[in-house]
Amino acid sequence: MHACGRRQKLESDQAKQQPVLALRQVSWELLFFFSETTFCKMLEGSDSGIGHALAKHLDNLGFVVFAGVLNKEGPGAEALKRSCSQRLSVLQLDITNPTQIREAYLAVSEKVQNAGLWGIINNAGVLGFAADGELLPMSAYRQCMDVNFFGAVEVSKMFLPLLRKSQGRLVNMSSMAGGVPMPRLAAYGASKAALSMFSGVMRQELSKWGIKVAVVHPSGFRTCIQGTPELWDKQEKHLMENLMPDVKTDYGEDYILALKNFLLHMPSSCGSDLSPLLDDVLDALLAKSPHGLYTPGKNAYLALCIFCYFPLWFYDFFIGKSLCVKILPRALRGPESKSKNT
Repeated sequence: MHACGRRQKLESDQAKQQPVLALRQVSWELLFFFSETTFCKMLEGSDSGIGHALAKHLDNLGFVVFAGVLNKEGPGAEALKRSCSQRLSVLQLDITNPTQIREAYLAVSEKVQNAGLWGIINNAGVLGFAADGELLPMSAYRQCMDVNFFGAVEVSKMFLPLLRKSQGRLVNMSSMAGGVPMPRLAAYGASKAALSMFSGVMRQELSKWGIKVAVVHPSGFRTCIQGTPELWDKQEKHLMENLMPDVKTDYGEDYILALKNFLLHMPSSCGSDLSPLLDDVLDALLAKSPHGLYTPGKNAYLALCIFCYFPLWFYDFFIGKSLCVKILPRALRGPESKSKNT
């Protein structure tokens, strides 16, 4: 059934079974993690983000939501407190901080007690600076792995005992870049690929406990994950300072400086309607037999099919046309092109 159809059917069933749901809601607690960066301002001047939309959506559906945020006093957390019901609790949680993960576990355990959690949604993530993998400093790889992979793994391991009590759901938010290779996303894609593989193994291993695991590979949605111009300048400066001289010479500073255009134009190629993603997460949480993999968004499923079933040269051609960079590294340009850019 199409995602929109599933959502309509679910809402229709809820309308018919409100008394039943009211009795069951006490055991449908959700632990929900997202990054504070999902609440940054878009160019259009409106609050947006997967984390914000999911928290509000699930709260509106009657779930008891525990929302972990990077800064409990930040604008994103305050927006949730204002717009959501009393069922939603905001937790201070930096998922790279084991102490805060433990404290969040104790706080949630105290509230749910023997009921357990129905679902855990690992949604926190960082993109970092989009650049050729050779150019990225090792700190960019480590940051992506710490947040996108190790943080999600540690949170999952900490809270799985509560999922066993309810035989609930573990939903990990990966990325289209975690399923297929995409230029300039080596650090981000590698961390999301690790999360996807972890999710697959957990799906196999946790099935004996009655826990169902799903991983979501969304394509581009407007979530501000790409950061701000101020952040790009800082990342670009750090990148330039850590480049070896011969690498900087081969690529050329103009090529490196042009990489910001990729981030600048990213929102224009991303979808603004989050409903396909919301529908898939809801299906992963509530369906009797959820899919192990969801691919919401433009070209997410198409790119995966081309990567899996077509020759790699064809996939490389397809993705290269979609994410092409007009300027070449300095060492690969012809003499005339070099003179124009010096």
